[in-house]
Amino acid sequence: MKILKYGGSSVADPERIKSIYDQVGPRVRSGERIAIVVSAFGGVTDALIETAIAAEAGRNEYASLFQKVADRHLQAIHELLPEDMRQATEEACQTQLDELEELLRGIYLVRELSPRSQDAVLSFGERLSAFIISHYFSAEGLKSAYCDAREIIHTDDTYTRAQVDLKSTGERIREYFTTHSGLQVVTGFIARSAAGDTTTLGRGGSDYTAALLAGGLRAEALEIWTDVDGVLTADPRVVKNAYTISELSYAEAMELSHFGAKVIYPPTIQPALDKNIPIYIKNTFSPDHAGTRISAQAGVREGIGMTGLTSISDVSLLTIEGSGLVGIPGTAARFFHALGSSGANVIMITQASSEHSISVAVKESQAMNAQMSLEKEFAREIERGLVLPIKNEPGHCVLAMVGEGMRRHPGVAGRLFSALGRNGINVVAVAQGSSELNVTWVIKSEDKSKALNLVHDAFFRSQKEKLHVFILGVGLIGGTLLSQIEGQYDTLLEENDLDLRIVAVANSRKMLFNREGIRLENWKNQLDELGEASSIETFADRIIEINLPNSVFVDCTANPATKEVYPRLLTHSINISTANKVAASSAQKEYDAIINTARTHNVTFMNETNVGAGLPVIATLRQLVESGDKVHRIEAVISGSLSYIFNNFDKDSSFQDLVTDAREKGYTEPDPREDLSGNDIKRKIIILARVAGFQIEPNEVEVEALLPTACMEAPDVEAFFQELEKESDHFARLISEADAEGARLRYIASYADGKARVTLQQVKDDSPFYNLASTDNMVVVYSDRYQERPLTVAGPGAGADVTAAGVFAELIQLGNRNNG
Repeated sequence: MKILKYGGSSVADPERIKSIYDQVGPRVRSGERIAIVVSAFGGVTDALIETAIAAEAGRNEYASLFQKVADRHLQAIHELLPEDMRQATEEACQTQLDELEELLRGIYLVRELSPRSQDAVLSFGERLSAFIISHYFSAEGLKSAYCDAREIIHTDDTYTRAQVDLKSTGERIREYFTTHSGLQVVTGFIARSAAGDTTTLGRGGSDYTAALLAGGLRAEALEIWTDVDGVLTADPRVVKNAYTISELSYAEAMELSHFGAKVIYPPTIQPALDKNIPIYIKNTFSPDHAGTRISAQAGVREGIGMTGLTSISDVSLLTIEGSGLVGIPGTAARFFHALGSSGANVIMITQASSEHSISVAVKESQAMNAQMSLEKEFAREIERGLVLPIKNEPGHCVLAMVGEGMRRHPGVAGRLFSALGRNGINVVAVAQGSSELNVTWVIKSEDKSKALNLVHDAFFRSQKEKLHVFILGVGLIGGTLLSQIEGQYDTLLEENDLDLRIVAVANSRKMLFNREGIRLENWKNQLDELGEASSIETFADRIIEINLPNSVFVDCTANPATKEVYPRLLTHSINISTANKVAASSAQKEYDAIINTARTHNVTFMNETNVGAGLPVIATLRQLVESGDKVHRIEAVISGSLSYIFNNFDKDSSFQDLVTDAREKGYTEPDPREDLSGNDIKRKIIILARVAGFQIEPNEVEVEALLPTACMEAPDVEAFFQELEKESDHFARLISEADAEGARLRYIASYADGKARVTLQQVKDDSPFYNLASTDNMVVVYSDRYQERPLTVAGPGAGADVTAAGVFAELIQLGNRNNG
């Protein structure tokens, strides 16, 4: 014997009922012994509840609501049955509908809907659907019979969630199936008390009905047919890449169902477990899919072997604490007795080893009654100050990660909480059973989606780390970065297990977001066609709003205003990689606030490209200081654009032509005065000094002007070049004087003895800066360890390619760090 259960979505309309026949008919005809259990037509149970509530409230509309239910069933008969069978079936159903209408009329008159009356009303959903389906199967030539489960399943009188008399029910099931042949179509969900009243087994109780039949008959298998491809690793409405779990143990299935997995009703598992009957969760709409098999032993899984991730929303955390709890026997018993008497179901329990506090998670709908019951129980202790008033904290959810693989893999909890912490998700309470079958934790409700996706990516997707990237500024540097990521994406995914996903791009006019990742091969067209109005503030707001795990904000602009959103992003645990030098070179107080915010929220502020583009200048200097070395002096040529100009400047060249050439090659800003003013180098020496451990304000840096005043004050770029041409003699004189000394011109930044300077210098062949070429940068560091021979970092320091590569390297570094 095999028991097949079909839920409401599987019997929602005549077409779906016909598809069930197409599945069941051939199996029965081939010799399989089958009984099926059916739920009410999809949505009917909710409709009956709505109708009963309207009747209780005295609203006349209950009659029209009832008529909709009645019409739906009569219409199904008309569509499913041949004309010669319709009248008898309609009359039988009408008798049940008349009984239902009379019951609703009584509720309307007395204005009372007792649990007993509610069970009676709801029973009609299954009674009507099973009756109609059994007659349809018979009409199609499949010998079928209607079985009212009230005749075989007996319970106590706990209405709406009755407890089954297992011994009596098992005997009646076996007796019934011994004396009844043919395909039995059994009503799910409903039963009968010893007094003869109709009871129900709780929402989802049709699964339990099927399990009771399977257990009573020692069936070969129990098949639960629903509308999804088995049990999934997580809720697919929240975690888009959730996938089907092929095999589960009974223990794992019970844990998942307890913590909110919707596919299987928790009591269903026990009857199957007792008789070692495998349960199959299958999809009515995709019958060829393997689905999920639940049995005593799950199969071997790859990696850590996690099974599933589930959650319960709308949870309150109730806490009792105080010195009056410590060392007092019976306190916990009183606590849980009070909870039980309030009717609250405890989802999770945690207690401090000091015995100073006990916390439990309950549904928000039960929390107020539970709080009042606890305060009444501990009123004397609260009055004497031995126990604090009961704390009731709504707005939480409970998450649980389940898997027998935890027993064999140390460090699972550590990896879990490390991932949550990196993403700013605060764990309010945690519990783990001694069986090591699950880890359960409580967090704020607003972090639920983020946490589920984060943990699912970390434990259920072949250990590939997903990094969500938001790029502001997609001009030369940002656009180059996107091209580099596109070209390297597949390699990073396969060799580094890093899924570097571009979630948003923005320029000064438009921004484009896609939670699943923007297709990089045509991002420009997408931004132009689909982008919405953009600003720095709205871009930051959206990043925070969508709240994705492992997020990094990339600033590829030169806009001074972007630094204003950095603290807010860091506070929301969003990492920052910036090629923009403004924040790190602003007032010392502002810089310190950014660094401290990043540390406080356990996120990363990365700005390697602020000095030397792709050169590892900041990282090298930081490692030097962190390892205990003391820096005494820094000298640096740290402008790729000015290096290019001065490395090519000689008596045969024009300074103006070199500036024009550098601008056309993209080495300078659109307005070259940004580079030639010395402000860019000023920012860089401030950053280097701070990384070396020194405090410095922007106004403390002395900058020798390269350009005459008339050039700097020109109204626009065109006028600037005109003024620059007028100053050709000035620059010719500078190169002539250097040649006369056998020297070369270099614009050098330095920091020593608490002073920072940026000056144009003549250097001779004994200087490390003498042989620089093209856009080379060079940073020279003198320290305790590097006195006679300084530490030198040199290489190309300008160009979109090397700057974008520096940012790209930071993203890879962050992704690899998260991936452990």
